[in-house]
Amino acid sequence: MSKKQIDADAVIKVDNVTKEFTYYEDKAYFLKERLANLKRTKKRKHTVLKSISFDIKRGETVALIGVNGSGKSTLLKLLSKIIYPESGTIDIKGKVSSLLELGAGFNTDFTGRENIYFNASIYGLGKKDVDKVIDKIIEFSELGDFIDSPVRTYSSGMYMRLAFSIAVNVEADILLIDEILAVGDAHFQNKCLAKMKELQNKDVTMVFVSHSMPQVKDFCSRAIWLYNGEIRLDGDTETVATKYLEVQG
Repeated sequence: MSKKQIDADAVIKVDNVTKEFTYYEDKAYFLKERLANLKRTKKRKHTVLKSISFDIKRGETVALIGVNGSGKSTLLKLLSKIIYPESGTIDIKGKVSSLLELGAGFNTDFTGRENIYFNASIYGLGKKDVDKVIDKIIEFSELGDFIDSPVRTYSSGMYMRLAFSIAVNVEADILLIDEILAVGDAHFQNKCLAKMKELQNKDVTMVFVSHSMPQVKDFCSRAIWLYNGEIRLDGDTETVATKYLEVQG
């Protein structure tokens, strides 16, 4: 298949993307200190991603692997448009649903039910759309009567159940998942993986961050290994995961 054909099939195109964060040294915590030390405050830039490029085709399930600090979570945030690159372009075709941070986007004073409506609106669903799927979301979450309790009373596992249940039931074309399946009991993790396999069969495109190589090998057809902000290897999961484990010892 030619590069032109691959580009035509791609629903995610990342082209020469660089992302930097700025840190301030000798940071002053009070207003007077800030004003007094305004000219002495030093800025330091850290390049998290360095001119990376790749395409992902419709229906692919791609793992992002690498040690902590390699840029995996930053890349997912770029794909979800929570943050933006310093240079390069990201082109995405289709509705994106994401689970990037546990409970992100939840109002802790709202009940689980209220948060379903609130969170689903972020994905572009109106009240009538949510009405059609809310029973499915609640049933999948297994929260029972807790669905009408304030989210601030939830455990981390309950947060994950609700967040995942919303994300996989809004009929997105692309699903981004950042290590959230590490939270919760084995029963619900297996249920989540089964649901994701169901979405695979419906040609939903997924980008999946995990440190579990058995999970990556079982679930993903392709892996991208990020190292120090660059793509060290991109290919079939077995090959990439094996080489990654060899380096990690």
